[in-house]
Amino acid sequence: MKKILFICSHNKLRSPTAEAVFSTQPDWDVRSAGLKNDAEVPLGHDDIEWADYIFVMENVHKKKLQDKFRQVLNKQKVICLGIPDNYEYMDDELVRILKNKVPHLVK
Repeated sequence: MKKILFICSHNKLRSPTAEAVFSTQPDWDVRSAGLKNDAEVPLGHDDIEWADYIFVMENVHKKKLQDKFRQVLNKQKVICLGIPDNYEYMDDELVRILKNKVPHLVK
């Protein structure tokens, strides 16, 4: 079972969309969280330690993740998807982008 974590800023639009899109993927256990303190589901150390793959939406998220959670980032593969904050939850274009990018990056 591959453990996949999707991260954005507030865990309201992009990362919850990714979680919903891939929640039925065979052999994937999927979560999402946000880096901001006021996120719907704030990112915690336990989320980082749990994950095999961490997908962030923007490079700024990768930097914040590394700055804030450096001590628990070791075995996880951290991948930036390069998806700007231009989409609503379950936006058709966002879903298409996620389906085109993510499965090819999980080995």
